[in-house]
Amino acid sequence: MNELLPDGDDIRRAVKWVSTNLQEGYKQPLQVLVQEAIFKFDLSPRDAEFLNRFFLKKVIEP
Repeated sequence: MNELLPDGDDIRRAVKWVSTNLQEGYKQPLQVLVQEAIFKFDLSPRDAEFLNRFFLKKVIEP
């Protein structure tokens, strides 16, 4: 998975945070979790777009 991630600790923490919440059965829809992560980790527009695409791909191609 590391080769798919762009450089930067914030985006890595955001991916981990969303993934952990999904695994723990967090009751929010995926898009809500992604939006929360974008604000929580203060992601740049580029990183926010990456995070959206990363999890969209996971939903489409499980």
